[in-house]
Amino acid sequence: MSTTTEEIGTEPDLLPGGWEMVIGLEVHAELATATKMFSPARNEFGGEPNTNIHPVCLGLPGTLPVVNRKAIELAIRIGLALNCTVQRSVFARKNYFYPDMPKDYQISQYDEPINVDGHLDLASGAVIGIERAHLEEDTGKSTHVGTSGRIHDAGYSLVDYNRAGVPLIEIVSRPDIRGPEQAKSYVEELRAIVVAIGASDGKMEEGSLRVDANVSVRPAGSDELRTRCEIKNVNSLRSLGRAITYEARRHVSLYEAGDAPRQETRHWDEEEGRTRPGRSKEEAEDYRYFADPDLVPVDPSPEWIEEIRAALPALPKDRRQALVSTGASLPAAAVAVARDLDRLALAAIEAGADPERVLTHVANNLAVEGAGELDPADFADLVKLETGGGLTATQAKQVLAEMVETGRDPATIAAERGFEAMDSGELEALLDGIIADHGDEWQRFVDGDDKTRKKMQGFFTGRVMQATKGQADGRMVNQLLNRKAGG
Repeated sequence: MSTTTEEIGTEPDLLPGGWEMVIGLEVHAELATATKMFSPARNEFGGEPNTNIHPVCLGLPGTLPVVNRKAIELAIRIGLALNCTVQRSVFARKNYFYPDMPKDYQISQYDEPINVDGHLDLASGAVIGIERAHLEEDTGKSTHVGTSGRIHDAGYSLVDYNRAGVPLIEIVSRPDIRGPEQAKSYVEELRAIVVAIGASDGKMEEGSLRVDANVSVRPAGSDELRTRCEIKNVNSLRSLGRAITYEARRHVSLYEAGDAPRQETRHWDEEEGRTRPGRSKEEAEDYRYFADPDLVPVDPSPEWIEEIRAALPALPKDRRQALVSTGASLPAAAVAVARDLDRLALAAIEAGADPERVLTHVANNLAVEGAGELDPADFADLVKLETGGGLTATQAKQVLAEMVETGRDPATIAAERGFEAMDSGELEALLDGIIADHGDEWQRFVDGDDKTRKKMQGFFTGRVMQATKGQADGRMVNQLLNRKAGG
């Protein structure tokens, strides 16, 4: 049975007919080492093609690989950050023909990976199991020169071996993910962790973080695992969500037509909004794994593992919790951590600023370059001016923008701009006049339901702001409106 994009759709809605998604992700992260996994060639993005190469990564006869100790350390960092057991591991040869793997085998880890049995805590509170996080070397990169960039209609292909042999860790989740949004959250959290611990730069746009998604469906409430398809090398979070949704709906469509998907790899076509078949999915035995005879097992000592553990920085979940402990909400804390502004926020709160206002500014007004350079004490002073009535929310936003741009303190900026708190009596008299001029709207505010009152509140606040050129305190206006309406 064939299905089209129009029939399946690509929006991340719930699956029809009582089906649920079962998703496992394989995230490949290139490690931030100076040289490659088994050779002294540079590990560097963006060089001229075939310049960061060495006889070892080209697989020339007589060459012998040597393990990069820094790559092992970074792999252990990742394992510890993902709550894995770090163990003795063995490098194996994974045999297959691939034009951009010049040896015709890849050095990877098979039955004895370096990290096993971990888990990742999402900001939502969900826990996703980690089956393994093993080391391997990356492949080179093929460029198929033709109209579509795919091999089937290419006039010729070019191979760049700069990436061949770059140290790579493959983090394999258990099939615990239940939807595209959770899949994106998982990748975001994982990326934040590897960047925070200095293991990878996590740049999806440069290919240093790539995602393969294993997707299947099953009747909701079932615990069976049905045939899965693997979507290869998705290079953005948006594409990941769309690809998972499309593929899951394709499976549902097949099952409901009395058919079934076959296990295979598929490729996401961003332009067409659909997956396309690649090759039938190989099983492990098809790769003919065997221990690499040129490499000894890696058996890190307990002392080295504990030394690496002690040097780990605070992880994103711990940083979120530090903000939550001040009274911040988890969603607000998650935004601050995602923008790497949680330390600024925490320092401002510790200096006496109101947590809610601090995180409101982080979420709404500090998504700009240079925000992380703000002086925490000045940021705290700004929030204190605002919550103390010295600045309106609008004025505080303007002062904050200038603080980021110039680094000056909020009191000086506010004085230069002539920002002063509007007298409450003057504000009330102004509001009384506006109410008198808009009797029908006032009656709707007084008599309306919550939705109507909210709409009319915006109407009156807007009139006040217009009359005062943004100098009035919007919170005070709302308080006056409610008091005058007897609510």
